[in-house]
Amino acid sequence: MAAAAAAALARLAAAFLLLAAQVACEYGMVHVVSETGGPKGKDYCILYNPQWAHLPHDLSKASLLQVRDWTNSVLCSPADLPTKGFSNQIPLVARGNCTFYEKVRLAQGSGARGLLIVSKEALVPPGGNKTQYEEIGIPVALLSYRDMLDIFQTFGQAVRAALHAPKEPMLDYNMVIIFLMAVGTVALGGYWAGSRDVRKRYMKHKRDDGPEKQEDEAVDVTPVMICVFVVMCCSMLVLLYFFYDQLVYAIIGIFCLASSTGLYSCLSPLVQRLPFCKCRVPDNSLPYFHKRPQVCTLLLALLCAAISVVWGIFRNEDQWAWILQDALGIAFCLYTLKTIRLPTFKACTLLLLVLFIYDVFFVFITPFLTKSGNSIMVEVATGPSDSATHEKLPMVLKVPRLNASPLALCDRPFSLLGFGDILVPGLLVAYCHRFDIQVQSSRVYFVACTVAYGIGLLVTFMALALMQRGQPALLYLVPCTLVTSCALALWRRELGVFWTGSGFAKDLPQSPWTPAAADRPQPPHEDPDTAPAPAPAPGRQTPGEDAVPAPPPAEQTLEQSAPEEKLPADEPPQEPERLAAPPDPSA
Repeated sequence: MAAAAAAALARLAAAFLLLAAQVACEYGMVHVVSETGGPKGKDYCILYNPQWAHLPHDLSKASLLQVRDWTNSVLCSPADLPTKGFSNQIPLVARGNCTFYEKVRLAQGSGARGLLIVSKEALVPPGGNKTQYEEIGIPVALLSYRDMLDIFQTFGQAVRAALHAPKEPMLDYNMVIIFLMAVGTVALGGYWAGSRDVRKRYMKHKRDDGPEKQEDEAVDVTPVMICVFVVMCCSMLVLLYFFYDQLVYAIIGIFCLASSTGLYSCLSPLVQRLPFCKCRVPDNSLPYFHKRPQVCTLLLALLCAAISVVWGIFRNEDQWAWILQDALGIAFCLYTLKTIRLPTFKACTLLLLVLFIYDVFFVFITPFLTKSGNSIMVEVATGPSDSATHEKLPMVLKVPRLNASPLALCDRPFSLLGFGDILVPGLLVAYCHRFDIQVQSSRVYFVACTVAYGIGLLVTFMALALMQRGQPALLYLVPCTLVTSCALALWRRELGVFWTGSGFAKDLPQSPWTPAAADRPQPPHEDPDTAPAPAPAPGRQTPGEDAVPAPPPAEQTLEQSAPEEKLPADEPPQEPERLAAPPDPSA
């Protein structure tokens, strides 16, 4: 019993020491310049432990020392030291065969002012114990093998370096750009989706084949579809975690196809309304072209496909490829918000709550289930560190960090926001706009839900700054948007209608007993003082009368059933007879 307790305490102590080492680990920079006055200096990422020795935050306070390439040695014994030592130098030594303490102790004893350990593997914190920390007075850090090769290829063998660790800013300015892109996409997509439904109802009875009639039909999401979608998301995320290198190219190809389609859908309404884009393809029997599409739309399709292909080829160019990726991603999100429709607030609540649980589970719970202790969601979104392809998933908005910091240089040079954090709340915003139009509420639901989304995104950024780790944005976005929409409907006493979405879940056909105003025959003008009271409309109830049931839809009105007669040319057209009211069953 005592042995088991001692073993448990030992494991607990080891875990505590490991946690302490992870907390003490920090990112820093090594600023490298050429001794011969070559190219401009460049910063490289290092991983150091401040418990060995602290690095200055300001580069001007760091000593610029000569770097000595000693990577042919692992520096594990005095025999590995050079004859004259490392006086006032920063040696580069290979990793392996002994502890970090043994390496840095030998380097410090030979006069080194710092130690850079070159690693071909993933960088790990150079740890030790308290006694070793007190003995060592020079900084020790890990440098990647790839960066070492770049240093000597860029600056040659004669280089100097300064080790420093700038302070990390609480928030990067690129968060402002991501905020504007995300909120703008949600607002524009929600507004477009609601306006499209209104236009579709108006154009439903038009007989032309204009561009308005050729728009894609919206897809109503059912609870079964939501469950299937969530299961597919979970399965795909797990598959990407285990088979990332095999599936990442399939995801990139799907993104190219979907984003080019979305870009075409966003630009097509604008192009079709240009005055010089009325020219059509000549008559032919080719597939699709026999419909004689406009030439401008074909050119637009080629342009959208070309933009997608250009991004696919140069997607790893960090200088400018992110701009194309964000443009294609925003177009894809707008197209999805326009095409996918949640018919009821009940469906919105189900989708958001299920994905809320999904996001929290794969960010906060999966670290306890994986061997590496990393979150599956963060690992897949940022790309596994041991990936052979070094590819990144494109299903995110990405903006490079604008502040110079070790975190931007080492770990996350881009700030990311997943498409799901835009689309999932955006579908609720689109529902709110359609409901506003239905109840004629001056878009109060749409504005409130959009503002709530912006507030939730700000809370996400604050949590990211405080915790300094990836956050599941839906953890903050879902409560903000759902609670705001529900509270507003409750305050306006419209919660029942808002929950069921009655009135616009499906476009019901118009009853034949209520002809359109433009087609209904107008009675001759009569004096309002002498005109008899109009007969009650079918299905309406007048004071003092019982409700009159509406005739069945199968019957036709007199106007619809009577054939049109041709009158002689010399006879003027007669005034159409007024429809008689249906007999009252209670009479």
